[in-house]
Amino acid sequence: MEHEEKGDLPMLRRVVAASMAGTVVEWYEFFLYGTAATLVFGRLFFPDSGNDLDGIIAAFGTYAVGFLARPLGGVIFGHVGDRMGRKSLLQFSLVLIGLSTFLMGCLPTFGAIGYWAPVLLVLLRFLQGFALGGEWGGAVLLVTEHSPNRSRAFWGSWPQAGVPVGNLLATVVLMVLSASLSSQAFDAWGWRVGFWLSAVIVLIGYYIRTKVSDSPVFEAAKRETQAEEAAGYGIAEVFRRYPRGVFTAMAMRFGENILYYMVVIFSITYLDHEGISTTRILALLFVAHIAQAIAIPLIGGLADRAGRRPVYIAGAAAMMVWPFLAFPMFDTGATMVILAAIVLGLIVHSLMYAAQPAIMAEMFPTRMRYSGVSIGYQATALVAGSWAPLIATTLLREYESWVPIALYVLGSGAVSLIGALFLKETKGISLRALDEADLEMVRG
Repeated sequence: MEHEEKGDLPMLRRVVAASMAGTVVEWYEFFLYGTAATLVFGRLFFPDSGNDLDGIIAAFGTYAVGFLARPLGGVIFGHVGDRMGRKSLLQFSLVLIGLSTFLMGCLPTFGAIGYWAPVLLVLLRFLQGFALGGEWGGAVLLVTEHSPNRSRAFWGSWPQAGVPVGNLLATVVLMVLSASLSSQAFDAWGWRVGFWLSAVIVLIGYYIRTKVSDSPVFEAAKRETQAEEAAGYGIAEVFRRYPRGVFTAMAMRFGENILYYMVVIFSITYLDHEGISTTRILALLFVAHIAQAIAIPLIGGLADRAGRRPVYIAGAAAMMVWPFLAFPMFDTGATMVILAAIVLGLIVHSLMYAAQPAIMAEMFPTRMRYSGVSIGYQATALVAGSWAPLIATTLLREYESWVPIALYVLGSGAVSLIGALFLKETKGISLRALDEADLEMVRG
């Protein structure tokens, strides 16, 4: 039985806290890397070519490595998680990403060990991406599988809100360090502090995750699947039984993923290129992350009332317009105008992002849900967000204009809009009923 609206509310809140704590940790560390790629890594871990954008492009290349590892993490964590459960793998992913991030803060620079510096950076980035590839699916499923049918999008949106909260923590750390240290001190050792602090956050998140268990709907599906010889697990089973769900999820995710990294990563590069100070940029992102953390649960609740499709369609359509408003706003150099552009971008992103856990959980039965949502979510990042800052920076270098970048964002939004139009409305669906229909299909 799925959880009742009131009776299991304390347990549901603990599950939300456990999932969100891990998401905060993961994205603190992931955003820290993306910001450091713009501010530090290009200068310290790669040879000087005489053009600052070349170093940033090289650093964004290592940033993309994390996305290359994410589908692999999604496949492995998803397969094992569908068999064993979500909780134990979430604890492992937390430790792995925390360890890799801490070690990044210990790396010697290019000046000290030459090309071994970027090699080691790439290796640790791969481990970080692998862990994140398994983290998201398990975290959101822990919540959505505990949630009542009528409010699944609201509760499932809370781990999504952990993303701006994690980014907020990273922004605060970098903002304090960049404001309190000289540029020489920040380059020499200050940037490392943010990576070392991850150890503290990991310990807190790990402890919280020891206090929850897998959902009743998962335990029931596990017993039923073990009794059915024809019921399988893993990525092959997902594509064999539910290909439409996988490809719809990928299309919807494509533009959303690109928009996010354009707003929170490339905007730093663009504004820095326009002469805006690092401390000022990070202060604006600090405010914008607060706005998104508030907006995500509100939009999740809206998706429970109005439905998943209309909310997502509105977000994808708005994404296609945003860059043509945002870049002229960036070019004004006015603090409040720049802030408005960033906040607008994150609100548009939230229209697509908030309900994704519920949408994707409702696409797949429990026996293959971890695999299905992980592939739909992580494989898309391989061809979408991983390359977005790199592509945008290259376009900026080649054309010295924002127009080609805006066209790139517009085309990406069109892909998500098409995916949303193909989405089946699943508001209020029962996950147990979905599992029963799946087993009937297996039995033929």
